[in-house]
Amino acid sequence: MDQALWQAGAFGTAVATLGGLALATRLGRRLRHSATSATRIADGDLDVRLPENGDDEIAQLTWAVNTMADALAARLEAEREVTANIAHELRTPVAGLVAAAGLLPSGKPEDMVKERAGRVRDLMEDVLEVARLDDGTEQADIHTVQAGTLAQRAVRAATADRTVDVSVRTIADAWVETDPRRVERVLTNLVTNALRHGQEPVVVEVDGARIAVSDHGPGFPDDLVAHGPQRFRTGAQGKGLGLGLTIAVGQAQVLGAHLTFTRATDGGARAVLDLTSAVRQPPESP
Repeated sequence: MDQALWQAGAFGTAVATLGGLALATRLGRRLRHSATSATRIADGDLDVRLPENGDDEIAQLTWAVNTMADALAARLEAEREVTANIAHELRTPVAGLVAAAGLLPSGKPEDMVKERAGRVRDLMEDVLEVARLDDGTEQADIHTVQAGTLAQRAVRAATADRTVDVSVRTIADAWVETDPRRVERVLTNLVTNALRHGQEPVVVEVDGARIAVSDHGPGFPDDLVAHGPQRFRTGAQGKGLGLGLTIAVGQAQVLGAHLTFTRATDGGARAVLDLTSAVRQPPESP
């Protein structure tokens, strides 16, 4: 009888242990899946939802996470629509303001009005561009061009009508099949951001299909390096609305390119646009 009791006890303990391990593994898998999905939602992927199975505590947690994601997505969509509508409503009066500024007599008042009207117009256009990128309907217009040529054009656009220390250094050039206008838009925004928030000299380095923009300022904030730029969030020095880098990231996504933000070896900010996936053979000469 003692032997039978010991055997029955050992068998029951083994079964209970295995059952407990199986249950713990199943619950742990569900929790890990929930944690992964919650992290993706926190990173901006608001389309993620968890499967709502069962009626235990984990199912309640799943329901709460999905409800939070639905509410957050609805709120962000409402904010985007309001912002885009405001920008659309402002387009006509701002255009009239810019035109009226051109009729003012030459002098300091004219320069001040033109400068401020131009800033309002540029901000409005940036907001509208962000709204178009949020819609997900933007399509790239593909052409075969050299990366070095795009870098040179972007620098000319970012430094027009002013004297600044910006240079292009080509280590190796490459032909890429991409949308030249969007690439130039990304690089122009990166150079403009470096001049506004960093310090000169600013260097645009072309290394094949990788184009890096570096400055010698305080560098990108820690949260920007970790999570990327966020609209309407000021930079480390309290200047700007975060739209320039947000647009750069959005345009890079349309291109299928990868844009990363790091710190340069000398402590400044460094942004790298990677067009490696778009590398092509040079076109044949006619």
